[in-house]
Amino acid sequence: MSAEPGDSPAAPLLDPSCTCTALRRAARAATASYDAALAPAGLRVTQFAILRILARLGPLPVSRLAEEAALDRSTMGRNLDPLERRGLVELNPDAQDGRARVAALTGAGEGAIAAALPHWRAVEARLGARLAPGALAALVAALAAQT
Repeated sequence: MSAEPGDSPAAPLLDPSCTCTALRRAARAATASYDAALAPAGLRVTQFAILRILARLGPLPVSRLAEEAALDRSTMGRNLDPLERRGLVELNPDAQDGRARVAALTGAGEGAIAAALPHWRAVEARLGARLAPGALAALVAALAAQT
């Protein structure tokens, strides 16, 4: 890989045209917006997403839940711990594989989703209003085609 004239090792870190850096900054800003909006419900956006996945798909092995949430297994464990402590999810041994655990939404978890939904919808509307129609879908499709 050859450097362009004038490039320095620090240039990629400072280059505002770096797509990866721009996407990471945008993702952090979006996460911060969702986390702030969901704070009154006592949830972070990743936790809310986990609860919604369990509501949609039912009980799941933790590894499958991690896959559905696009998280690695250890990150999923760190996100499930506070949800379990609060009684929003329960973790039980997998009937087929006693070494694995299955996560299930509780009634309190369903209540947490209901309490958080208005906050989530508000931030969805706010962020959606900032995007051109179809822009997010086009970006997701373009990036998904790369993998």
